[in-house]
Amino acid sequence: MTNRRMFFAMIFGAVFRRRSRAVMAVVSSMVGAATLFCLAAVCLVVPQQMSAEMRAYGANLIVTPNEASSAAGLSADTVAAVEKTVKADGSAKSATYRYETVRINSAPYVLGGIDVNQVRDLNRHWVVDGKWPSEGRVLVGRDVADSMGLEIGSAIKIAYRASDNAAGASSSGTSGSAGSNATAVPNDGTSSASGTTAGTTSAETQAQSTGQSSRDGRVSTDILNTDGTEFRVAGIVDTGGSEDEIVYATNDDLTKLAGERGSDVIEFSSEASADQLTQLVNRINKTSSLGVKAQQVSKITSSNTRIITMLQTLFWLVSVVVLVLTLVGVSTTMASIVSQRRNEIGLRKALGASSASVGAEFYVESALYGLLGGVVGTGIGYVFARVLCQTVFERSLSFNWLLGLASVALSVLIAVVASIVPVRRASRIDPAIVLREE
Repeated sequence: MTNRRMFFAMIFGAVFRRRSRAVMAVVSSMVGAATLFCLAAVCLVVPQQMSAEMRAYGANLIVTPNEASSAAGLSADTVAAVEKTVKADGSAKSATYRYETVRINSAPYVLGGIDVNQVRDLNRHWVVDGKWPSEGRVLVGRDVADSMGLEIGSAIKIAYRASDNAAGASSSGTSGSAGSNATAVPNDGTSSASGTTAGTTSAETQAQSTGQSSRDGRVSTDILNTDGTEFRVAGIVDTGGSEDEIVYATNDDLTKLAGERGSDVIEFSSEASADQLTQLVNRINKTSSLGVKAQQVSKITSSNTRIITMLQTLFWLVSVVVLVLTLVGVSTTMASIVSQRRNEIGLRKALGASSASVGAEFYVESALYGLLGGVVGTGIGYVFARVLCQTVFERSLSFNWLLGLASVALSVLIAVVASIVPVRRASRIDPAIVLREE
């Protein structure tokens, strides 16, 4: 029998002759591997889930026209250019908003023109009672509905006055956040909605030169009277923020009512990190050709980052505790095995075995325990992680092979490191003393 075959035969015999001790070492490694893999898998998935959930609570980046371009709003080309810039740093959802001050049943309110699909996809936290706006039908904020006594199906008359919007032409739109997200809205001093101003249009400038208040060639008195245009309330939105003070219509309906103009706000829900968002904001603000200014919604970004950081800190703390317990468990088991095999070690050294060969046998034996415990523990850890993600976080979890290999490798490494002290003790056994005891 060759030395190599004899070596593996001795390891095989050592494992199966002392099955109870071997099982204890394997179980120690298995518990450590299962716990670490479960925590690592969850900590990889949960931050992604939390980021997605936090992004559902509104935008984390807002872009508005600068002072030079606020009057005409953001053109379609500008919107496309900004979206391209933002999405270059990561996947992002976006929605555009246009705001005009109108008269609803003769009282001044803010009317927002939106793309329903964009806004609904971006703001999943909006609680809408009824339906979203459609042609001839509007979505009314909760505060507006309460102040006017409106219900779903109620009829309202909306009229546009160019003079109402001219008062806020000097300020450009910035965010007016309230509640859980931020939305920029116009504020002309008469509107009941909180927020910021939207610019005047080039048509109003033309009106000043003609001495008439007009929009797209129409005199205000031609499109505004005590009756206005009739709309039906499709639904009522309740967010707890500034949206509750706004009435939303489709972009087409707002264009028919107030004429053509660009958007006042672009909201983004980006997957970029907080640092990436900061760099993105700086880059957009330095690009003067876009004619826009950008800002982060720090409430969403900082909350997301803080929660994920807390979760990762907890993971590391628990991981350290698990590693220490695994080391202690495997080390104690190996020390017990060395103590039981003391006479055998002394006899082998008396027959000429070197301390290195004795140590190599125990290291390989420890690595074998770590390998078995790591494979089984990783499988158990994946089952626990999968169940946890499905029941608690409602998210499916696929097996991460790279993480699985790392878990097994770490288990082997821990087992070998844990056996260093017992192996050094075994290599120092004096065969003469052991044989004299026999």
